[in-house]
Amino acid sequence: MINAKLAAQSHPNHQTIVKLSDTIAFGGEELVIIGGPCTVESLEQMETVAQRLSSAPVQALRGGVYKPRTSPYAFQGMAEAGLEILARVRSLYNIPVVTEVMSISQIEVIAAHADMLQVGSRNMQNFDLLKALGQVDKPILLKRGLAATIEEFVMAAEYILSHGNQNVVLCERGIRSFDNYTRNVLDLGAVAALKQITHLPVIVDPSHAVGKRELVAPVAKASVACGADGLIIECHPEPEKSVSDARQALSLEDMVNLVDTLKPVASAVGRRISENKGVGVKPAPICYAA
Repeated sequence: MINAKLAAQSHPNHQTIVKLSDTIAFGGEELVIIGGPCTVESLEQMETVAQRLSSAPVQALRGGVYKPRTSPYAFQGMAEAGLEILARVRSLYNIPVVTEVMSISQIEVIAAHADMLQVGSRNMQNFDLLKALGQVDKPILLKRGLAATIEEFVMAAEYILSHGNQNVVLCERGIRSFDNYTRNVLDLGAVAALKQITHLPVIVDPSHAVGKRELVAPVAKASVACGADGLIIECHPEPEKSVSDARQALSLEDMVNLVDTLKPVASAVGRRISENKGVGVKPAPICYAA
């Protein structure tokens, strides 16, 4: 038995709904689809993504501005300039944005620009960061650690909950294995288990799980079939030119097509994909600053 006083499900119908906006929430009948590039590269890039994905419909936009990279010489993200881009796109297209927080010092500025703060796999057991996020009035997307057990994952969420923030969404993104054909091993058994162990919404990141764009669609469908409350998927206007994770990024067209093919799978398990196409797009022309 996992000793999680706050994350544990008290009865089979105990399900927390985590609101991302007035119209978007994790844990209900409607699945939440988050899409966008691994890294924010420019305003034009993010506007292209937001405009195309709003017709899918994709309800939220992802984009990293602080990037934890294996090599210290790799691109580390645009930092506050990237946050300004996310905030502008959010305003122009009325679409919530999700981005990663890596340290306590970044919390305040990210919370001022984003709708949801993501804790990446490498920081799942950064306990001081988790405690600080427990005092933030924003939903938290908590990704499973590279080799974390289910108990360690749930107890990481418990840190956030126990410090006051009840709006936590869990994200299964695959765990390390001896097999390197896929980037990680997607643990769909953990998704099913977490839906029984906890009352928290659970989504899946198929992009980081498989690491190859041609495998993303099949495992995305499997994730919905096994009970996931949503998906977070990497896509890019020109995937091969992405500054990070190019191999796993879908084209925008493939992303839109994937969302469409998820509809019968969602329906088969009593869920649904939003039909609210294009609502977030503002019709006014975009004016660039000189």
